[in-house]
Amino acid sequence: MTKVDFLKANFYHVKRIVTGCLMLALLLLACVTNAEEVAKRKITRIAGDLYRFQNKFHFSVFLVTPEGIIVTDPINSDAAQWLKAELVKRFNQPVKYLIYSHDHVDHIAGGEVFADSAVVVAHENARVNIIGEKRPTAIPDITFSDQMTIELGGKTVELTYVGRGHSDNMIVMRFPAERVLFAVDFIPVKAVAWKNMTDAYIPDWMDAIKLVETMNFDILVPGHGPIGTKADASAFRGYMETLYDEVLRAARDGKSLQEMKESIRLDQYKNWHLYEKFISLNIEGMYNQIKLHRRGN
Repeated sequence: MTKVDFLKANFYHVKRIVTGCLMLALLLLACVTNAEEVAKRKITRIAGDLYRFQNKFHFSVFLVTPEGIIVTDPINSDAAQWLKAELVKRFNQPVKYLIYSHDHVDHIAGGEVFADSAVVVAHENARVNIIGEKRPTAIPDITFSDQMTIELGGKTVELTYVGRGHSDNMIVMRFPAERVLFAVDFIPVKAVAWKNMTDAYIPDWMDAIKLVETMNFDILVPGHGPIGTKADASAFRGYMETLYDEVLRAARDGKSLQEMKESIRLDQYKNWHLYEKFISLNIEGMYNQIKLHRRGN
């Protein structure tokens, strides 16, 4: 029997084997993918009873006390349900407070998951936006204008409105005993700003960072990316100020946006995360902000 005759005679057997191998490969790929998805959700200790929760590329923090848990940005409904189950399993304590950093949906969706036991807290401007934009989350029960302190089970978190910057309702959360500051979106660690900086107020954004620099903390926990220190806040302010100065100078020299994108490089920051991907968009975002408030000759 020739090789061709053999294959013809056993065609359906070979087909079944090949199909089986393909199905097994797809099953293994699905298992790996599921494992990767699970791995993107985790809880790590920052200091003392303060923990960081990761859901893919977003982060929030929570503080465990003898009288309950203070949770921050829920991220989304699925993430919040996963976190809620983990809190019961690990700590067996109810969530007493839920704090929103600002109103953007990618950080605060899913707040209704905790609303059965938690008092929801946010800046007064955030509540207005949450209602107006119909954010898919729990509406804040308590709001404040400048500062608020929450005490629970002998532990403290201090909430401070930092002014307009990335949104008009951004707050930071300081955990004095742990010497930690949770600051979302407007102070990335060793990374440039996100895309073209939508919902931004410039130069107010830099003023917000200056306020943060006056606060007493050691560990800076952002809403995306790695943990840093107060020095990272100063470094990012330096980046924003340099970008602002360069774009303003180019605008006064009569350059177009395209010319700015071709000439402004900021090479001192080229090793920062997302530099190559977003520097052009950062220039565009800064240009748009300057254009809003500048009146040339």
